[in-house]
Amino acid sequence: MAVVVPELNELFEEAYERAGLEMRSGYDLKTARRSLNIMTLEWQNRGLNLFTIDAGTLPLVAGTATYTMPADTIDLIEHQLRTGTGTSQLDAYIDRMSVSTYSQQGNKNTTGRPSQIYVQRNATDVQVTLWPVPDSTQTYTLAYYRLKGIDGLADGIGGATTSVPPRFVPALVAGLAYYIAMKKPEVSERVMPLKQEYEAQFLLAANQDQDRATLQVVPFRGAI
Repeated sequence: MAVVVPELNELFEEAYERAGLEMRSGYDLKTARRSLNIMTLEWQNRGLNLFTIDAGTLPLVAGTATYTMPADTIDLIEHQLRTGTGTSQLDAYIDRMSVSTYSQQGNKNTTGRPSQIYVQRNATDVQVTLWPVPDSTQTYTLAYYRLKGIDGLADGIGGATTSVPPRFVPALVAGLAYYIAMKKPEVSERVMPLKQEYEAQFLLAANQDQDRATLQVVPFRGAI
């Protein structure tokens, strides 16, 4: 049975109601979005892993070694070099180089069939560099599995949906109600009960997350 996650504006309204308040203005919506993003940073500090595993492909260009991954990429967890097209394509595993190994490559401009990949995790993006540099003798594609960060939960308009897994939604609403109440003196008596409910829901979500962390995802490495 599919689980339907309410839209963000519905989650905001629920949080305000739990805090004994009513969401009336654009500012109320803005402060709810801000509180939600701050709260998810708190979750990361507590060790909740807010990411998903995503598969993708990147066409390689002859003579170009370095490519920027999609903006929400955290890291690559698997990578293959795909050669050919259509029914004749073949995937082969390529080794990941450390920064020291890549820095010691004598000629970084050597061209040929890529056999190694260097993943550079920068402050604002993730870049991959292939070695040797792809040549023009074949059609090359990088096939990969990546850790994909969940987007800023409250970016965009209030009616946007959230990409949080359904098991986190009760903790999200409870935590948001607590965060909102902390900023509203008129409902100060609700702060402690809301905090207790938030902590209970957070622990439940965290335990579920840890249970799932014991599972190992092994991507397919053969020809496709």
